[in-house]
This record gives sequence, structure tokens and C-alpha cells, in this order.
Amino acid sequence: MSQFTVTPDQIARFQQDGYLIVPHLFDAEEMGLMLQIARADRGKQTRAVPDAQGGQSKIWLTSDTDREDIYNAFCHSRRVAGTMEKLLGDEVYLYHYKMTIKEPGEGGAWEWHQDYGYWYNNGCLFPDMASCYIAVDPAHRANGCLQVIRGSHRLGRIDHDKVGGQTGADAERVAQALEQLELVYCEMQPGDALFFHANALHRSDPNRSDEPRWGFICCYTTRHNPCRDLPGHPSYRPLALWDDARIRELGTRQWAEMQGQ
Repeated sequence: MSQFTVTPDQIARFQQDGYLIVPHLFDAEEMGLMLQIARADRGKQTRAVPDAQGGQSKIWLTSDTDREDIYNAFCHSRRVAGTMEKLLGDEVYLYHYKMTIKEPGEGGAWEWHQDYGYWYNNGCLFPDMASCYIAVDPAHRANGCLQVIRGSHRLGRIDHDKVGGQTGADAERVAQALEQLELVYCEMQPGDALFFHANALHRSDPNRSDEPRWGFICCYTTRHNPCRDLPGHPSYRPLALWDDARIRELGTRQWAEMQGQ
């Protein structure tokens, strides 16, 4: 895999739209390692998150940046963290990373929300934060791909409240946004990456297909953004950028260790 370098045009599009899709950011071998490790990983404790209609998605989340494993290899990679620094125009550190899981025919919806709608209450002073969603499985409309409202990050932080078992954005404000701004379905193949701003409104439908929809999400904030140090949501810790080759190296080693257990 050649070194990816985000272009000035892509940076401008991210600043205008609040998101950027990069096709084929990771190759088939890298995603194959991630897929088989994530599916077999019994060390990650998932929790179910109900939506307003009673469906449930699953998620695991951690901010453990010390382990030399495939998850951290993605999070520390220059393709993700290095790109994020250029998109946000500052040094970034890892806020946390997570796997979102929609099982075939039963994975629930994620309601409209901004990530900063949560993170504001964690004591993050500025919305200078963003995430990178990496498709582990194909993501399309039938299995609940992410949807974003183009340009919605420029609306500022919207009030959030409980919607089912989730925290969702004010429905009237979202309806206003949808009257003026474009709704985009982010259909992706494994290895495609979606970078999106913390104030970008996004959601996803239930998984109505017979295919799983797993997505790995790396979340970052900037060094100058004071955040309270909370479990799973740390304050500033320098993030080393790792060579992209470590994804294969650590993934191969981790898979061999898992097979030997």
C-alpha cells in the first residue's frame, strides 16, 4: 500500500462539507486481518445500545493506546492520524476507538446525533474533534450505512436529549437542517474511510439485510482542546505516528497469537 497524502482540495472539501470519503485507504490484506481478528476477539466486551424502535446495535469502546495490536496500528497510522492532523490543522491525540456492530437482520438504528453532542458534556471545550470510520464489512443502505448531512458541522452544537437508549439531536433542529442541506448515504467497501467532523450530524438505519455491518472508528481531538480526563475519554496524551507497515506486522502477529491460544 502506497503512502496516502491528503490533498489541499480534499482538505477544503472536508472543511466545507464536514466529511471526506477516501476510497481504498486500506487494502484487502489489511482489512482481512482486521476482519478475522475482530470477529474472533473474545477480549472485547460489547454492550447493546437500543434505538427508539427497540432495535439494538452493539459496540465496544476503549482508549487503550498502549497495546501493540491491530486496532492501535490503525489508530496510530499515518494514513489515519496523519491525515486527521492535516484536516484539523493541529496535532491530534486519540480520544478513543471503537467497533460498531450491526448483526444481520437485527442490528438497530443509530439516531441523528453529533459526536460533540456527547463530548461537550465530557468537558471538551472546543469542537475541534473528528472521527474516522473504516468499513470492515461492506456498508450500504440495506445494512445500515452511515448517513451524514452535508455541511451540518457549520450549524454549531445542537441540543441533545435521550432517544430510546441513545442520546440524539433535537428532532426539530434536524428537520430544519434536512430542509436546507443534502442528506448523503455513505456507501462504502472494506478499506474505505470516512473522516467526519464532530459537529457533523449523522445516523444510520437498522440492518435489514442478511449481511453484517461492522465498522471501526478512531476518534481524535486536538492538542489545544482541553478535555477532562475521564475513563475511556482521556485528556491530552501525545500520539506517536506509526509506520503504516505496522498494520500487517502487528495484525499478523496478533492473529498468530490468537490461533495459538
